[in-house]
Amino acid sequence: MAQNLFQYSIRTKEKQTFVNLDRYLEDALEQSGIQDGMMLVYCPHTTAAITINENADPDVKIDLKLGLDETFPNKSDYVHMEGNSDGHMKSSVVGANEMLIVSDGKLILGMWQSVYFAEFDGPRTRTVYVKIIKG
Repeated sequence: MAQNLFQYSIRTKEKQTFVNLDRYLEDALEQSGIQDGMMLVYCPHTTAAITINENADPDVKIDLKLGLDETFPNKSDYVHMEGNSDGHMKSSVVGANEMLIVSDGKLILGMWQSVYFAEFDGPRTRTVYVKIIKG
């Protein structure tokens, strides 16, 4: 029986960064042998997230960071003692997972789309799970 649950370790190098996951997802899909179904990409961390966004212009990631920092600044009056309340807020808004369609052995993504791991409290070593469900 083919494997359909995969775990990847992601090492982030900055406090806030976006890591392209496409190569991990392609690896999981190839190993699974599943041609049609759904792929769930999940992050089990409370200060990180999974998102889909543009992969053509690297400035998009810079703008995402700026927008998130402006929307959720790390205020000194937050009471969470670890000092990463902004990371928790960003994670909650962006979300812990994305569901993708698998068709003919390929992910259906828009022309300019990629899947990203979003780090909001790095640098850290994080885990990403990929579950592929035959459809």
